[in-house]
Amino acid sequence: MPAIGHVTRQSDGSFKGMLRTLSVSADIQLVPNRSKMGDQPDYRVFASGVELGGGWIRTSEISGNDYIRVSISAPELGNRPLFANLGRAAGQDDDDTFALIWNPAN
Repeated sequence: MPAIGHVTRQSDGSFKGMLRTLSVSADIQLVPNRSKMGDQPDYRVFASGVELGGGWIRTSEISGNDYIRVSISAPELGNRPLFANLGRAAGQDDDDTFALIWNPAN
C-alpha cells in the first residue's frame, strides 16, 4: 500500500509530520490521549489545531508488533474516513521515522 504521509516520533511520545494525498498537503500531529477512557483513541490527530481523528494502538497478528491504526475525517477528504496504519517507513534507518500507510480496506 502507498504511503500517504510520514511522521517522526517526538521525545514526548507524539508524532509530527505531513499528510499528503492528491488533494491535501497538511502538517499533522498525533498526540497521546493521556485522559483516555473506554473506546477513546490512544492518540488524537490534529492539523493546524483542528482535530481530524484518532489513532488506536493495535498488535499485528503476524509479527506481534504494535502499530497505530489511524482514522481521519475532514471535508477535504470526502465523505468517508481515511484509514491508515502508522508503521515503519521503508528504507529508513531512523527508528523514529514512520509512514502513514493507506489502508482502504477498513
